[in-house]
This record gives sequence, C-alpha cells and structure tokens, in this order.
Amino acid sequence: MIIDTHVHIGNMLGFLLTQDDVIYSMQKYGISHGIVSSLNAAEFDHHLQPVPQEYQHSQLECLYDVVRFAKKFPDKISAAVWVRPFNENADNALCKAIEENRQYIKAVKFHPYHSNVPFDSRQSEQFIELAEHYHLPIVTHTGGSDNASCIRVYRMAKKYPKTKFVMVHMGLGTDNNQAIDLISKLPNLYGDTTWVPVQSTLKLIKTAGIEKVFFGSDSPIDGKDTYLCNRNGERSLYQQYFNELKTLISPENYDKLMYENAASVFDIKL
Repeated sequence: MIIDTHVHIGNMLGFLLTQDDVIYSMQKYGISHGIVSSLNAAEFDHHLQPVPQEYQHSQLECLYDVVRFAKKFPDKISAAVWVRPFNENADNALCKAIEENRQYIKAVKFHPYHSNVPFDSRQSEQFIELAEHYHLPIVTHTGGSDNASCIRVYRMAKKYPKTKFVMVHMGLGTDNNQAIDLISKLPNLYGDTTWVPVQSTLKLIKTAGIEKVFFGSDSPIDGKDTYLCNRNGERSLYQQYFNELKTLISPENYDKLMYENAASVFDIKL
C-alpha cells in the first residue's frame, strides 16, 4: 500500500496535469491514495514574474476543482487547499468552502516560491492560523528562494506547535542536510520524499525517526509515468523507493514511510 502525499492537477507553468493522468498513474503503479492540490493556484512563474491576470485562478476555484475530484474518487483522492497569499486572504469565503467540504480536505498547501511571499510573513501567517483552526496539516514547498527556505518553515512550526508542518522536498536542490537537522528539532515538523534522494531519506530516518517522513512525488509532473521515468526517459528516483529501499529498512519501517505515517497525520481512512 502507498499513499502519495504530493500530487497535482492543473494547467499552469508549462504543465498539463489531468485527473485522468493521476488516476492512470495511481492504478498502474499501485498508489492507493493521493493528496491532490491544483497547480492553477500559482501566482508567479518560474522566473518570479506574475502569472498574467488572464491565467490567474482564485484559490476557491482551485479548491473546488480538487474537491470535485475527491468526490468522484473518495477512496483514492483527498484534497489540499493551495492558498494564494500574494493576491488573496484567508477570508470568510475560503473558510466556508473548507467547512462545507472538510471531509474531503486533508491539508493546506503553500508554495512560497510561486507565491513570491515569505513563508513566515504575516501574509502567509493568516493561512497558517486558518490551518490551525481547522486542524489541518500544512504542506509547503521548500527550496529555490529565500521565501521558501527551510528555516522560515521551522520558525512557523516552532510558533504554532499544535499544527503539523511538512517540508516538501526538504530543501529542493540542496543536500537536504539543513532540513534534516531542523526536522529533528521539533515534534510537529516533517519531511516528504518529493525529489529527495533515498540516501537523504535514510539520513532523516536515522536522525529524526521513521515517523517524521512521508512518501510524496509531485506526480504527474513528469507525465503520467512520473513514477517510472522522467521526461527524458531516464529511470525515476521513485523506482528506488518502490524497489531498492525495501532492502535497506525493515518491512515495518517501509510501511510507515509509504503509507502508515501519512494515514495517521492526514487522517486518511484506508
């Protein structure tokens, strides 16, 4: 059994990620459940230029997209609210949408890089308080800019000890060592495996404990066979998680990493 805590749909930033591709990849590669957010909520592009207004999508529109997906496949799909702190607020409309669909919503998603807002700023903090109010874990991109730095996530996790925070990527494009060190310091701070080498995940397990990490992938960011290969046809690192990792940790720890930890933290009924 596998829970993928980091899955996307949307047509944004040069990616076209469809519901059909998500379901295809889950069925083909044995993914039991996915937590999905909409890439359409991105506010800035890869070069930190604002997404043109005609291509902007509200956080409510994006939330309803993933909720409808979850309603179609309630046993396979859960929703994450991708928030937009540069352009929007944690307003009453968003609160009402969460309340009405709380059974399908399992997390609040931040992308400080594509929002171009520091994670520990007041703009972001209003959404952290919203997540705390609804007892929702926070999953946030880390890496690529100071706004998305691991230390900013650590500060907020320390400030809000009742809320669980997940450092997605554990510092994308780094050796992951800072993220591993910070995760080990707080009980409510976690990491995921999205584009994280297996050796870094093993180091996190040794340093912080097996309970502090979840499987995540960004699927289907490299196409519907993201779990198998990248866009150039080269073997995906996720194949190491599906295969080689089984020989490096105990069966009990493998199950915790691949689904049990996520089921517990995100309250997913299997």
